Amino acid sequence: MEEQADTPGEIDLNPTRMVEQIDSWLDGFVRILPNLGVSLLFLILAWFIARWVGRIITRSARSRGRDNLGEVLGSFTRWGLYLFAVLLALTIVIPSLSPGDLVAGLGVSSVAIGFAFKDILQNWLAGILILLRQPFNIGDQIVSQGHEGTVERIESRATIIKTYDNQRVVIPNSDIYTDAVIVRTANAQRRSEYDIGIGYADDIDEACTLILEALGEVEGVATDPAPEALPWGLDASWVTIRARWWTKSDRATVVQTIAKVLPRIKGKLDEAGIDMPYETGLMLFHDQTEESDGDRARQREGWPVPKDGEPPRPRQDLDREVRKQTAVPKSD
Repeated sequence: MEEQADTPGEIDLNPTRMVEQIDSWLDGFVRILPNLGVSLLFLILAWFIARWVGRIITRSARSRGRDNLGEVLGSFTRWGLYLFAVLLALTIVIPSLSPGDLVAGLGVSSVAIGFAFKDILQNWLAGILILLRQPFNIGDQIVSQGHEGTVERIESRATIIKTYDNQRVVIPNSDIYTDAVIVRTANAQRRSEYDIGIGYADDIDEACTLILEALGEVEGVATDPAPEALPWGLDASWVTIRARWWTKSDRATVVQTIAKVLPRIKGKLDEAGIDMPYETGLMLFHDQTEESDGDRARQREGWPVPKDGEPPRPRQDLDREVRKQTAVPKSD
């Protein structure tokens, strides 16, 4: 059959050509059908192998007490192997596609993906480093980015903590890795302190002894290291004594112990008659009705007149004399 020549400016509908094109596609699909079947079987086998390798890594990490690290590394290994299997399956389906072309294309796409998902990759890498170095563990109480609570999970993207008032905070791993983190429960014991003010007329040594006795009677206060009561400052209204003691490092123990220590210290000091004064201040009233006002060497600033001195003259008398001296006499 002779093909009809294309007429410019007209839409040619040639059913014969359409059938030939569809037939060519079907022939191509039939030719790659065996390769497609082999690639599917390969992908299924690779899926099971990747899951098996991932489970081995996860179980190995769990046996060493590194559950979170095992989950992250196991997941990463599983998906990495499966992605590699997909690339190999493509070369089976399309023999003309060489592994070198795939690697080159993967390199270019990796750069593009890296720019597009920079924050996600940064958090993922920070999560891996946190899991490897273990600056804190699950169950530790930490302070980060102004949030304080108990670590619940360390994921590949973020660290989950539960605050003491039962709220959940999700902190990106990159923020935790690059910022300072306080680990409250890094050690078994933690020191607490509180300042107590006593009157200047009271005996400092007696007050320190009573405070130490009070600390020794409170359950939860450690005996090693021993509690301390140290004179700490001579403030405007009282003498400051700083009480320091050690407890378990978890917040519940620290808070409950402080709640027991303070009433016990107050009771001991009250029984001994040691004063715990309120903050006091001195207010001076400046008398601005005297002739010495404004003269820093003579004005009294509210203090009484000395017994051997003469009281300053009222300012109104001084003003009257000045007006008389400066008055212009009237002419007759």
